[in-house]
Amino acid sequence: MWRRSLQLRVVISTLALSTAVVLVLGLVLQTQIATRLVQGKEVDTLARFQAGVALMERGLSGVDPDREGAEGELNNALAQLTSAGSDPSSPTAGEFRAVLTTGRIDGGEDVWSGPVQDVPADLRADVGGDGTLARKYSTVTERGVAVPTLIIGQPVRTAGPRTLEFYMLFPLDSEQRTLGLVQSTLIVGGLLLLLLLAAIASLVTRQVVRPVRQAAEVAERFAEGHLDERMPVYGDDEVARLGESYNEMASSIQTQIRQLEEFGALQRRFTSDVSHELRTPLTTVRMAADVLYASREELLPALRRSSELLVTELDRFEALLADLLEISRLDAGVAELVAEPVDVRAVVLRAVDAVRGIAEETGTALELHLPAGIRAEIDSRRVERIVRNLVANAVDHGEGRPVTVTLAADQRAVAVLVRDHGVGLRPGEAALVFNRFWRAEESRARRSGGSGLGLSISVEDARLHGGWLQAWGEIGRGAAFRLTLPRTAGDQVLSSPVALGPHSDVPDPPTAGSVPTPPRGRPAVTLPPLPAADLPEWSPGVDVATPEEAR
Repeated sequence: MWRRSLQLRVVISTLALSTAVVLVLGLVLQTQIATRLVQGKEVDTLARFQAGVALMERGLSGVDPDREGAEGELNNALAQLTSAGSDPSSPTAGEFRAVLTTGRIDGGEDVWSGPVQDVPADLRADVGGDGTLARKYSTVTERGVAVPTLIIGQPVRTAGPRTLEFYMLFPLDSEQRTLGLVQSTLIVGGLLLLLLLAAIASLVTRQVVRPVRQAAEVAERFAEGHLDERMPVYGDDEVARLGESYNEMASSIQTQIRQLEEFGALQRRFTSDVSHELRTPLTTVRMAADVLYASREELLPALRRSSELLVTELDRFEALLADLLEISRLDAGVAELVAEPVDVRAVVLRAVDAVRGIAEETGTALELHLPAGIRAEIDSRRVERIVRNLVANAVDHGEGRPVTVTLAADQRAVAVLVRDHGVGLRPGEAALVFNRFWRAEESRARRSGGSGLGLSISVEDARLHGGWLQAWGEIGRGAAFRLTLPRTAGDQVLSSPVALGPHSDVPDPPTAGSVPTPPRGRPAVTLPPLPAADLPEWSPGVDVATPEEAR
């Protein structure tokens, strides 16, 4: 959600920054209010304490603290102080408690009046030692409740040799309640402010994000092929200009796509029409060439050779026309897959028998490793054409060395590997072998007379099955082509039951040169090659398949 929603990121970022700002402002406000409350309390308590000191000095001027019965006089003095505190004309500092005591805290016999135990020892030491006014904030427990208290003390002269220590205790519970109220108000106000800021940020961001989301949805539908999709445009602001620019771009792309589609359709129709139109004159020429070829023994040697060349080139011409028609059907998307359960070994044998004559002419041995009992739901005509093209290419580029055809299968896939030991492929050519009319060596004379479209048609047939057609090759080590198809029509191929590339003569089997060719719309899955132990034993010269077995 954080990565996919711009509105969520903006709202959360706004909340985070607003929380920091509100927190700082709340702390500053609380500190200022607390400082002002304490300062005002100190001013009032000092004024009230000075008035109490004056009253105590007048009332205790004739009292000797060391005389017997002095404790009662101290109580009377505190009672007068309390009654004077209720006078409206006296300074207002709130409730207080007063303490009178003699001597130091560590002295001998002491006389006191009031809650002297609530006065801290260090404050009594300061007042008794310096003889000046001292104050201290402390926590006093009253009826089991801890109350923050401001304690102020000062010596008071008497008639005896010792002075009295006079203290006034001012509880700060009212100020504490005020600060608590201020704090709760700031917290509630801050939360409400954050909620309002989140709502405002959400509304403001939505005004910006909504057109962006609409543009993304329109772009997705446009990419899916709905070329008439356009963004709604309202007003003349930046978003409206963005929508207008997008619509202009979409219109331009739509026009170009339609032009390309028309051009592609025209090209395919032209290829198909030309291919069909050429069949009639080609048939006539074929009939005439057959007549000449049948009577070639009666012709002069030069004419006899011309008739043979004519028939050979007509064969190539007919193959080229057939391939062009097949390519036009594949490009038009009208090719149909007729999949049915068949014996894959029989299909491979038919394909090998079709090119056996070419192999015998070049002296190329065909080594077949075709285990029986492998069945799969495939289009036998298309698979036979793929294997035939692969074997013919291997014979053409195998330099007369043996060509190995291996059939393997697992529970989900069946694979055919065609391996030659000829010139091989240069780096980068494994990605080009499936291009139309591409040849590895332009100067080489092809014995099979191919049209240059065989591998292109083969890879389209593999894609039509939902399978792979992959290539590997190295200079001097030959090349390998692997066809991998699902055993059940409609399944997805995730791995191949046979490894791509050599494993018996190369210590580290190279895989970087292989080019996976998955079906359109599916990602290429590059899997590590199987270990050599998983491959069948390859015995040179083994060819026990016969046409009867194929049938």
